[in-house]
Amino acid sequence: MPAYQPTAQWTMISPRKENREYSADHHGDKFYIRVNDTGRNFRLVTAPATDPREANWRELIPHRPDVMFNGVTLFANHMVRSEREHGLLQIVITDMRTNETHKLAFPEPVYSAGLSANAEWNTSLLRYGYQSLVTPSSIFDYDMSTRASTLLKETEVLGGYDKTRYTSERIYAKAQDGTMVPISLVYRKDVKRDGSAPMHLQAYGSYGSSSDVGFSSNRVSVLDRGVVVATAHIRGGGEMGKAWHDQGRMLNKINTFTDFIDCAEHLIAEKYTSKERLVIQGGSAGGLLMGAVTNMRPDLFKAVITDVPFVDVINTMLDETLPLTVGEFEEWGNPKKKEEYEYMKRYDPYLNLSTKDYPAILVRTSFNDSQVMYHEPAKYTAKLRELKTDKNPLLLVTNMGAGHGGASGRYDRLKEIALGYAFLLWQAGVEGQVTP
Repeated sequence: MPAYQPTAQWTMISPRKENREYSADHHGDKFYIRVNDTGRNFRLVTAPATDPREANWRELIPHRPDVMFNGVTLFANHMVRSEREHGLLQIVITDMRTNETHKLAFPEPVYSAGLSANAEWNTSLLRYGYQSLVTPSSIFDYDMSTRASTLLKETEVLGGYDKTRYTSERIYAKAQDGTMVPISLVYRKDVKRDGSAPMHLQAYGSYGSSSDVGFSSNRVSVLDRGVVVATAHIRGGGEMGKAWHDQGRMLNKINTFTDFIDCAEHLIAEKYTSKERLVIQGGSAGGLLMGAVTNMRPDLFKAVITDVPFVDVINTMLDETLPLTVGEFEEWGNPKKKEEYEYMKRYDPYLNLSTKDYPAILVRTSFNDSQVMYHEPAKYTAKLRELKTDKNPLLLVTNMGAGHGGASGRYDRLKEIALGYAFLLWQAGVEGQVTP
């Protein structure tokens, strides 16, 4: 409906269709429509504002199986696309007067970038945010005509942080089926790559959620103690588009776990760390990951930190009175269906606990968690204590005043982070003070 005709009749662009999503933006006499009708990674079409029915759609950007098209922002003379390619966020700019297109260049191999608020219509300035494992969160203005970026603000890091001391990398591990899985790393430049460094390896790998890297001033504490910090961008996440999610959910879920194991083995083979100094961590569905890989390869990890872990999968998914269960049949499956039950049974962390040695494990949960009930990690820990044959520490910490996100409040949150880091450093054998 035209804004200048508030009493006019509404016009529908396109009626609902099963499994189709679309969103429309307006520019001049056209709508620009992002739609997933020809592929799950979306394409961009245009339609006349006077008659935007599907019959009048004209393709501008086709669906691409290797590029996730996240959205479009329109200016008077420029179109800006947000995309994800090779697991990295991209900002693609088209001059609508000349149809010339270019990508905004970023200075580091691993980063996160995204558009900020851009309320001005008739401007050549694009405001965007940028950060990396090394560079603090920053805001830039980018002149889309001259292609020059101007730094407006970089978050201050107290304590004399010098980013030239650190380096980041993007490497790839080959999965069992040949798929190349990205890994993001950060470490001090003086760390020796001879297998002697401790490593903190994290991952999530569910719901199509991407584990985009970001800066953390807290992380500097462990980096300065010689720890290599890594994130495995395993299947089940969304880093490589919708197909990446599909290959790690439902009856493909075990790919998530084997990808993580393959990443850990690759990091060891490339001498970033060793089995004796590798500590892994994941939370919620990432806690399911921790439970599954620990059952599958307990010999591969020195220690495990698992936060609010979803470890009693089948029992939880059988209880349809819980708030998340029914909606998540599309992620894990429905155990009332035999094929899906049998598949879930193969990786369910609680059901697959057995009599053998396990690494040191820190299990953290919250009493008021409505997403992963506290009794899941509690019963998991109790059964593990009964079965495990080693003498490694197995600690259960329950926050009696928190929910799924852990402690809130400035200092309580930092105390939780410090506890995880203390366990990491203890088990990785890191002693002494921070390296200056």
